[in-house]
Amino acid sequence: MGWSTRQLAELAGTTLRSVRHYHEVGLLPEPERAPNGYKSYGVAHLVRLLRIRRLVDLGFSLPRIADMGAADERPDEALRALDAELAATIERLQRARVEVARLLGASAPTDLPPELAMAAADADLTDADRTFVVVMSRVLSPAALAAYARMLRSPDVVPAGRELDNLPADADEGTRRELAARLLPQIRDLYTEYPDLLDAGAVANASTAAHAVDVAVTDLYNSAQRDVMRRVGQQLRDSAKALS
Repeated sequence: MGWSTRQLAELAGTTLRSVRHYHEVGLLPEPERAPNGYKSYGVAHLVRLLRIRRLVDLGFSLPRIADMGAADERPDEALRALDAELAATIERLQRARVEVARLLGASAPTDLPPELAMAAADADLTDADRTFVVVMSRVLSPAALAAYARMLRSPDVVPAGRELDNLPADADEGTRRELAARLLPQIRDLYTEYPDLLDAGAVANASTAAHAVDVAVTDLYNSAQRDVMRRVGQQLRDSAKALS
């Protein structure tokens, strides 16, 4: 007088495949077989199957249900643990919704951490500069990231920067030298105003950070732009040596 596998699945509101899977992983005991060789499920199987489905709907994984053993009828401890996990998930999702709303409101990029995304959205960056900011977000310390965000909100901090953005690859020697000379004091002033920009090491050591910056500069900027950057960097290093 028992139920077939199909009948059991229909009563429990699940599928034949799920019932068979629960057998395979040891969650649902195999029933006795009727004289005709077919499986014959009883009330205990239905109750067990309904309990498994209920726990799955609550958020328990099958291995976790298996670990409960006989305690899955009244799994108070497991439910308390799950409740704590759900609370943490809800808090994370609420934070994510706030961040999504901010990104939507500002059309901010999603490849940047929150502290830089809003600043980058407000800044008039070239594609190369925005991508460079993404790389910098992976090598700067929290203090440097904060300084970087403040700098991005001050678009005129390096007046000659726009000329560097528009510098063609075939710019002649004189143009490069003259632009580097004008950029040098502006970059010095930048580091004076935002000293934390020099604080690398959020997720990388100094050498890894420097290499990441070198790769980004090589990939994102043309030869003339890289030459001007090299000149400014060398002069900054020479000045620092002279003062030490």
